[in-house]
Amino acid sequence: MEKQKSDIGLIGLAVMGENLALNMESKNWQVSVYNRTVPGIEEGVVDRFVNGRGKGKNIQGFTDIKDFVESIAAPRKIMMMVRAGSAVDELMEQLFPLLSAGDILIDGGNSNYEDTNRRVELTESKGFLFVGSGVSGGEEGALNGASIMPGGSAEAWAHVSPILQSIAAKAPDGTPCCQWVGPAGSGHFVKMIHNGIEYGDMQLIAEAYWVMKNFLGIDNEEMASIFTGWNEGKLRSYLIEITARILQHKDKSGDYLVDKILDAAGQKGTGKWSVINAMELGMPLGLIASAVFERSLSSQKALREMASRQYKHGHRQAVYNKPELVDEIYSALYASKLVSYAQGFAVLKQASDSFGWKLNLSSVARMWRGGCIIRSAFLNDIAAAFEAEEKPEHLLLAPYFKEEMQQLLPGWKSLVGQAMHEELPVPAFSSALNYFYSLISDTLPANMVQAQRDYFGAHTFERTDNPRGTFFHENWTGHGGNTKSGTYNV
Repeated sequence: MEKQKSDIGLIGLAVMGENLALNMESKNWQVSVYNRTVPGIEEGVVDRFVNGRGKGKNIQGFTDIKDFVESIAAPRKIMMMVRAGSAVDELMEQLFPLLSAGDILIDGGNSNYEDTNRRVELTESKGFLFVGSGVSGGEEGALNGASIMPGGSAEAWAHVSPILQSIAAKAPDGTPCCQWVGPAGSGHFVKMIHNGIEYGDMQLIAEAYWVMKNFLGIDNEEMASIFTGWNEGKLRSYLIEITARILQHKDKSGDYLVDKILDAAGQKGTGKWSVINAMELGMPLGLIASAVFERSLSSQKALREMASRQYKHGHRQAVYNKPELVDEIYSALYASKLVSYAQGFAVLKQASDSFGWKLNLSSVARMWRGGCIIRSAFLNDIAAAFEAEEKPEHLLLAPYFKEEMQQLLPGWKSLVGQAMHEELPVPAFSSALNYFYSLISDTLPANMVQAQRDYFGAHTFERTDNPRGTFFHENWTGHGGNTKSGTYNV
């Protein structure tokens, strides 16, 4: 008797892939799985999974890609969970000859959105459909419910939505943290910005920890208690929650593990992509850039050790008002997190306008409420701001966030000033504060920058006593000509 066709196929049985397969099966979907094999390295992966964690479950394992494809019901839905880059393209080339019209490929890896743009076009040209989907939540999210951000071929959504929404995390109101994002590579672009915000969040929390430890002299248990308290209020989030747990975790010797972890942070590239693409769009993403660069500087451990021996520095001020300073750290952390999200959503809005994606920013905020790494209590407030009848030009100009920032500002700027005085690096706190000050300044020193550009390169400038869009060039030296450069913005 012929086996029943599977509802979906999944390729790639690393951590994310095998947990997604188990998640799908637990929601009553029949799943076919396949893993690319490298002789002598990845052999036996499918058998180990099917006879291990997948044993007794409604999962079919295949070591032949043709048999795998034929085992899936039409229109076939095949989710690829392989390393981003050339591996995806190579796998697609293997799959194309085996597919039928209307079949759907889903890339659930951390692909660059420009690669997804190209892949959507290529796949549709062959009569198939392509979905580029961000997936956030790590191993736990993949197994129990992730935030899933699909975009690409719109026709595919009706076919893939029952499965993807069933395996997605559910927000507190029961809504699945998975909605259609938009065309082309928009799903992966949204995931990229998510990861950039994640970089910023992690750096901000690390700075809060560092000031408490090195300025206030608070021990790990007390810090864990502070973070646990914060997690019961407006700062409630996954990263705050796990920070409290990390601070309390001890290794086999009974010592706090975090104190033994080398201060050299790694990164996989999505934070860097966020900054690069924000620059391409002409949008400020300074806090996230600071977080990316701080990871790069942290990895230069030997250089920092050498420099620390040549520049002696230390703390000068005794601390008598610890509770007040803890409150100021809270203000700096909360306000800076709001800046990070505001910058990220501003980039999403600009990308939507530039690429014609028509992103629903409220929907994006709601998708991030569960499953993903940056899930936070105030994402409901962000969604509400974008759903308001009068949409804010900028998230920090929405009435709710305007009031929050006004209350947080005194503690925030006091904390940054004291950290600088005590020679403690808080690059993300200070970057966020400088951005905020620039944002609320109706005049900036950019007039001097424009004068300099015109002086040495005849790049022209606008005048305050003339309408916007009228450009001028000055003969600054008296012996220059009237020729000027064309006006353009990169």
